[in-house]
Amino acid sequence: MSVVTSPTSFAEQLDVEKDSLKFGFIKLTDCAPIVIAKEKGFFDDEGLQVDVVAQPNWKTLLDNVISGDLDGAHMLSGQPLAATIGFGTKAHIITSFTMDLNGNGITVSNNVWKQMQGNDPKLDSDTPPHPITADSLVPVVKEKLADGEKLQMGMVFPTSTHNYELRYWLAAAGINPGMYTKSDVGGRTDAQVELSVTPPPMMPATLESGNIQGYCVGEPWNQKAVSMGIGVPVTTNYDIWKNNPEKVFGVSKSWADENPNTYIAVTKALILAGQWLDEIDADGNFKNREEAARILSRSDYVGADYDIIKNSMTGFFMFQKTDKREMPEFNVFFKGHATYPWYSDGVWFLTQMRRWGQISEARPKSWYLETAKSVYKPAIYLKAAEMLLEEGKVKKADIPWDTDGFKVATTDFIDGVEYDGKEPIKYLNSHKIGNKDPEAKSTH
Repeated sequence: MSVVTSPTSFAEQLDVEKDSLKFGFIKLTDCAPIVIAKEKGFFDDEGLQVDVVAQPNWKTLLDNVISGDLDGAHMLSGQPLAATIGFGTKAHIITSFTMDLNGNGITVSNNVWKQMQGNDPKLDSDTPPHPITADSLVPVVKEKLADGEKLQMGMVFPTSTHNYELRYWLAAAGINPGMYTKSDVGGRTDAQVELSVTPPPMMPATLESGNIQGYCVGEPWNQKAVSMGIGVPVTTNYDIWKNNPEKVFGVSKSWADENPNTYIAVTKALILAGQWLDEIDADGNFKNREEAARILSRSDYVGADYDIIKNSMTGFFMFQKTDKREMPEFNVFFKGHATYPWYSDGVWFLTQMRRWGQISEARPKSWYLETAKSVYKPAIYLKAAEMLLEEGKVKKADIPWDTDGFKVATTDFIDGVEYDGKEPIKYLNSHKIGNKDPEAKSTH
């Protein structure tokens, strides 16, 4: 695949400040760039000795990055932004690398799925039409409310993509997933469906126990529900927002300031790992994903069955045992400039924090753009990419050299609402459910 470098490679000319590193991850397949950078020698090639250590949950992972127990970690895209603005733990966290696009699903219990099928006969099929909206869930939610109960659904963390995607899917059908307020950190004010935090590997067991009736999580924990026969994935985040950003590699700003060359070297290795993961053969098939799935299935990494991990990693997704679909972009690790840290990605997460009340007061447009730029660091990414280009390890076309950091406006959402990262207030106000702000409000 790549050019083999000599022992006196450009990489070794980087005078790294710290060559022994520890990175954290959560047991999800999209930790793959960190794992592959270690297992395939991309970190080694940069003169870095890296330990990769599983973390029990997202809060502990973030706390360990802040304390310095970890040098960096696989993070939810919302985590660096939330920490930097002080929602939850306050600390300036930055990212130079987006780890992947897509990769999540929403799964409901067998009982809820049967009710959804009863409400929409098109769903009562071995291969129902996709995408599946939450419209058929509305009567289920209303029936629960009439009985004095609320449908319970799990997500992995308050500032996770999963929380915002689940909320987006529900709200697109007119279901209020609840608001965060200063006195309601659980985000359940006015909720018609109650969302709660469950660590990813615990999702299937929590569903099976009946404590929740559905969840939004990354792989392999949707496919696990299918294999156990306890639930049905009804949609993926590819259908909620096509090619949405999922995880980032996060470090504290203080660590990055102290270790600038190390940070570039780490970013180089991660770019190459992403490229390796997305490499295809002449027929368009993934060359390395089966090997990646075997590595990830190890107990020290994701620790799920190879066959379950292999599904989504090799471009398939099983909604039901009768409904296995080709989804070559279920996980994207490199192509389409996936790894670049786009400002517009950061702005989207900030709009969702404001939409649901995690940001408690209106902010002007400039605040969204400035906050995204304080967290997303494309200059570091481009420095790493420039070195890789000189080494002959990436192609010029694979890197967005001249972008202003904003993707073009898109309507690739399940409700067709347009998102333009340069117009956060306009986007916020385009949704029926959630906070809305005056266009010209200036509180800072």
